[in-house]
Amino acid sequence: MNSALKFQDSPYTTFMQETKITLSNGLELHVEIGGKSTDPTILLIMGLGAQVLYWPDFFCKSLIDQGFQVIRFDNRDIGLSSKIHHAGPRLNTFKMMGRFSLGLKNQGAPYTLYDMAEDCALLIDQLQLGKVHVIGASMGGMIAQILAAEYPEKVQRLILLFTSNIQPFLPIPRPKQLFSLIGKPKSNDENAIINHTLKVFQIIGSPGLVNPIETLQVAKKLYQRSYYPMGILQQFLAILCTGSLLQLDKRIKQPTLVVHGACDRLLPPGHGKAIAKAIPGAKFELIEGMGHDIPPHFIPYLSGLFAHHFKS
Repeated sequence: MNSALKFQDSPYTTFMQETKITLSNGLELHVEIGGKSTDPTILLIMGLGAQVLYWPDFFCKSLIDQGFQVIRFDNRDIGLSSKIHHAGPRLNTFKMMGRFSLGLKNQGAPYTLYDMAEDCALLIDQLQLGKVHVIGASMGGMIAQILAAEYPEKVQRLILLFTSNIQPFLPIPRPKQLFSLIGKPKSNDENAIINHTLKVFQIIGSPGLVNPIETLQVAKKLYQRSYYPMGILQQFLAILCTGSLLQLDKRIKQPTLVVHGACDRLLPPGHGKAIAKAIPGAKFELIEGMGHDIPPHFIPYLSGLFAHHFKS
């Protein structure tokens, strides 16, 4: 790894260090790194509007303890990474969602998931990592599919967690889950924003496994760290303007594990099954009782499953 990097301890963990990485495309990403630089590297790519804290510390530490260097980061437009200021025309999100569901192309977003995948590729280069293992969750799994197909020399093995290849006619997200994720708080008051985040966790999370006290603490940290709703909208537009990844999946050659929660109502399990069917040789695992999150209850099993995939 680049020895010129300047690190400081993350205020949220005792085992990860944070730094700012300026990519060759001019964007700056907030990056957190834990574990030994001599160990194999896992790059974690998170989903829509999700800051690095959506990767639970316990999850990261479990992977580090099994012999990996773990890197998590804020995607463009979210958290402490660069924000994209776009002066283009206002887009009709609902019209775009309708076209998207029918497999029709959309245009006009400030960027697409292909641009976000390029960010990941440039980050790997900037950190001089060579080949890495990749775990992509939700929108991050879509980005990970593009990364593995378009930059195969940078990805060794791939895990796709509660995600989709956004091909046409997949099971639609439940409205309650979808609109909680892309919806707005009742006001711009701090408590309203924090309560909205808490509600999102409860609606999309694993039934009966979302601890309200712990989740409220995380929601407060997220708000205090960064609140940029425009980034959430622009990332959602990026999904709508990317189009199906079905043909791209057929080009993925890396050993791939697709993991989905049986109780995921935001992206029902049919999305994960479609990916596993499209990627040659991919394995699919359905986790009973899991929703669209990584609750502590499942972390020992998930981290063991993931470590085994990367070491096999």
